[in-house]
Amino acid sequence: MSNFYNEILTDHNMHPVHKHELAVCTCSREGVNPSCGDDITLNLRIEGGIIADGSFTGSGCAVSQASADIMLDLVIGKSIDEAERLHALFMKMIRGEADDSELEELDEAAALADISHMPARVKCAVLGWRTLGESLPER
Repeated sequence: MSNFYNEILTDHNMHPVHKHELAVCTCSREGVNPSCGDDITLNLRIEGGIIADGSFTGSGCAVSQASADIMLDLVIGKSIDEAERLHALFMKMIRGEADDSELEELDEAAALADISHMPARVKCAVLGWRTLGESLPER
């Protein structure tokens, strides 16, 4: 993993913007990675089909915490459909199947692309994203 990507992950882990309680949420879901003990609660406020705000709480490794914070940066302000598309794109990247233009769409989340080569860390990287996918209302 390049130093640039390490800096992104370190910054999101040490200074997460979205790690706090959310005063008003319409959806809250716990995500657990039993293999390493990561445990987060994802809170979303969805208004008119848009993710108006979001946060997470809990504990876990640097990868799970940074990934959840980066994910919220990407999806806050987006429609549910767009959040679902970004979720699918992130999972495609983790499987090593995303092309350069798709990685560009993922912005800082692309810092996690090399995780696909580290099987023990994949569950950490996808915890927040998997919880997001389970949180979005059925369409």
